[in-house]
Amino acid sequence: MNTRHPSVATPLNVGEVDRVAPISRREAMRCGLAGAAGLLMGGRASGAQPPKAKAKSVIQIWAAGGPPHLDTFDPKPEAGNDYCGPLIKPIQTNVDGIRIGELLPMLAKQADKYSIIRSMTHGNNGHETAAYLTQTGRRPGDRLVYPCAGAVVSLFKGYDAGYKGMLPPYVILTQSQGRFSEAGFLGPRYLPFATGGDPTQSVFAVEGVVSQGISQEQQKDRRDLLRKLDTFGRSAKGNTELATFYESEDKAYDMIVGDGAKAFDLSLEDAALRSRYGHMPWSETALTRFGQACLVARRLVERGVPYITINFGGWDTHTEHFRKMQQLLPELDQGMATLIEDLSDRGLLDSTIVWWSGEFGRTPKVDWKPPWNGGRGHYGQCFSALVAGGGFKGGSVVGASDAKGEEVQDRPVYPCDLIGSIYQLLGMDPDAALPNPLGLALTVTPNATDGIPMAGRLKEVM
Repeated sequence: MNTRHPSVATPLNVGEVDRVAPISRREAMRCGLAGAAGLLMGGRASGAQPPKAKAKSVIQIWAAGGPPHLDTFDPKPEAGNDYCGPLIKPIQTNVDGIRIGELLPMLAKQADKYSIIRSMTHGNNGHETAAYLTQTGRRPGDRLVYPCAGAVVSLFKGYDAGYKGMLPPYVILTQSQGRFSEAGFLGPRYLPFATGGDPTQSVFAVEGVVSQGISQEQQKDRRDLLRKLDTFGRSAKGNTELATFYESEDKAYDMIVGDGAKAFDLSLEDAALRSRYGHMPWSETALTRFGQACLVARRLVERGVPYITINFGGWDTHTEHFRKMQQLLPELDQGMATLIEDLSDRGLLDSTIVWWSGEFGRTPKVDWKPPWNGGRGHYGQCFSALVAGGGFKGGSVVGASDAKGEEVQDRPVYPCDLIGSIYQLLGMDPDAALPNPLGLALTVTPNATDGIPMAGRLKEVM
């Protein structure tokens, strides 16, 4: 079996999940832009009417490694030093009664625009399996590898649904997490386009789009030369297959030298705005990768890309947790708060969902003993997520944890509940049939017969 493109006929097991490599940039352009034949969309539930769409795009901020709920959006100062360490002064937000972590002052001013889910749960403490569960809503270990939310949105909102954008419908900034095959049984056509590169640089060198050492003028000259040498194409005008090929070529070149490429050109943005998205504490000119990725994500939304994932790793803080929080939390605060505000100012927040989460939280109780020296472990029993825009109400809290953040006390929210809510706001029926090459009777999100825990969609904030 080719582990790059898993086959449904020989499905992966859990042990194979983390061995699947992301699609290459060149292959993503070839598969996606060429409009290669995909799965048929005839598997929708008979007679079902999709819900009315409130959102057009999703920006998923993936806090890979597992962010701590007690230090971010579910502070418990009364639990004491063994749970809070030095972070014992949560701050009041601009919404009465909602407090968040003290290192998130900018997000505290935007709380009226987002809702906090304090009762996320799935009980899984393994990175690979928890990441799979949180992004697919499915139980790891089943006979199929299911697609993650981005791939499902790419199926229902991408090329098969008439998407005409010059950029791929599912983009990751900047590196794919590599924990599992995001496309699952949908196949390579629905894998994300991972940009690579560093958006803090003067030229954001998107891999497969920007060629190192070759200017745009040189790229254009090369294309002109190819066209002059293409005598066969000129002699076969009217051929439909050639027309399709040239259309895909035009789209590819638009990503390299046209309007598509401009989406990644941050030199077009105001320098002050770039700084607002996040800079290192010692220099306003040293920008953070996460912040600039957030800015690129906003530019991709402006161009109609349905699903963007920002892979913001580094949250696996087993050792010296609080020292690392002093860097990670200000980066999160600057980038995500500015993204939400910027989307709102431009009239884009109402049609754009922002979803922040990791695969799980961190252990509420701190391990002070060597070699951890104040570390937090993996914790899937209870953790937090944040949603904003695209039909999600702001200024609300869903669910609650207990006094020490160890257990869900009120209104559990499972990954499939959250993912299904996102699909619904995108105008996708979460209960519709999910096309698959084996022709199995699958639905977009799990149903009661699948035996997967669920507590219902987030109607409280929809």
